[in-house]
Amino acid sequence: MRNKEKDAAQIAQKKERIIDEGFRLFAEKGINNVTIPQIAAASGVSRAAFFHYFPSKLDLVVAISVRKWGEYISANNGRLTPEEQERMSGAEHLRWYMDSFLDLYRNHRDILCFNYEFNSFLRSELTSPEQKYAYMQMVDELGRFFHDMYEKGMRDGSLRKDISEEAMFSSSFHIMLAAVTRYAVGLVYVLDQGSDPESELEMLKELLLSRYTVE
Repeated sequence: MRNKEKDAAQIAQKKERIIDEGFRLFAEKGINNVTIPQIAAASGVSRAAFFHYFPSKLDLVVAISVRKWGEYISANNGRLTPEEQERMSGAEHLRWYMDSFLDLYRNHRDILCFNYEFNSFLRSELTSPEQKYAYMQMVDELGRFFHDMYEKGMRDGSLRKDISEEAMFSSSFHIMLAAVTRYAVGLVYVLDQGSDPESELEMLKELLLSRYTVE
C-alpha cells in the first residue's frame, strides 16, 4: 500500500472514531453538555487534531446524524425484499413504516437520545446552508420513499385520498418520532404498575393508521 493510501486510511479511521465517540457522549449526556475537548480526549486525538477533521462541533453533530440515521434507514429498508415491497398495499407499507418508529424505541434508543437535542442545536448553531446539506439530502431521500408509498396507496385505494401527502408525511413522522423520543429520554412518567410504554406507542400507531387508511 502506498503511503498516501495508508495515510488516507488512518485519517478515515480517526474520523470514524471521533464520530463514534461523539455519538456515544452526545447520546449519554446530551449535545449541549459535551465539549469538544471531551470528545477529543475520548477519541484519542488532540483538540487541534479534532478541528482538522471537523471545523466545528456543529459539523460533527451533522456528520453523526447523517451517518447514524443513514445506517438505520438502510438497515431498516433491508428488512424488506423488493418482492415483499411489491406485494404490499400502500396501507400495509404505511404500517411497516410506522412500525419502524417502535423499532427505534425498542432497539435504538441511543439514536433517539442523540436526536432529542439535534434540531434545536442545529437551529441555534447553523451559520450556512452548506453545513446541513448532507442532512437535508438524507431527509429528501426519506421523503421520496414516503412519496412512493403514498402514490401506491392512492392507486390501490388503501390510503385516504382526502389527506394530502404532505400532511400525512408531516403528521405521521413528527407525531411518532416525538412520541418515541419522549419515552426514550424519560420525559413521559411511567407508573410502576399499569403502564406499558410499548403498548401506549402501539395504540398511538393504530390511531394514526385508522385516520390514514381506508377500511
